[in-house]
Amino acid sequence: MGIRRRFGYTKIMNTPDSNSSPAKPDEGDTPSRTATAYHEAGHAVMAVSLGRQIHKVTIAPGKQAFGGTRLGHCEIKKGRTKGANDQLEDDVLILLAGMVAEARFTGQYCHRGADRDLKDVANLLCTRAASSRQHVTLRRRMLAKTEHILSDDAHVAAMTIIADELLEKTTISGRAVRHHFHQAQQQHS
Repeated sequence: MGIRRRFGYTKIMNTPDSNSSPAKPDEGDTPSRTATAYHEAGHAVMAVSLGRQIHKVTIAPGKQAFGGTRLGHCEIKKGRTKGANDQLEDDVLILLAGMVAEARFTGQYCHRGADRDLKDVANLLCTRAASSRQHVTLRRRMLAKTEHILSDDAHVAAMTIIADELLEKTTISGRAVRHHFHQAQQQHS
């Protein structure tokens, strides 16, 4: 099965200030590595909650096809387990979820770290917004919706578990992501 879209970091991000500390610090993990784990966990949790199938999630550094580096990525398979009401909206929510999840850890958005995701969001929203004002309004609504969805206790728990496992193993399978997501859903229902 082919990979549909990759969501993840494209540039080296700003590290959080010394006053912020990770939710669960692990020995040997830097704040930027932990932030990357939360970023990728956010993409994965949003994707699974919207019915997408995950191939794998990693925080291993790598190169992009057209140059540049990325700190991690979430590979999503083609297809979905449930029908989407609006595929474009789902794609935007998944793209924004990395930055939103990371901000739960660092306390602020890292626009530089989510640069590729934000460019993809802008490209997608241009197909819906006729003017720049509509574009800004739509982006603001999508960001608020992403924050709302990821503020659910079960989603927060799933992101934390997935981020912890990424810090431990660097790469995890889509099956492990689904397992952690469903386990968090059961614990918080």
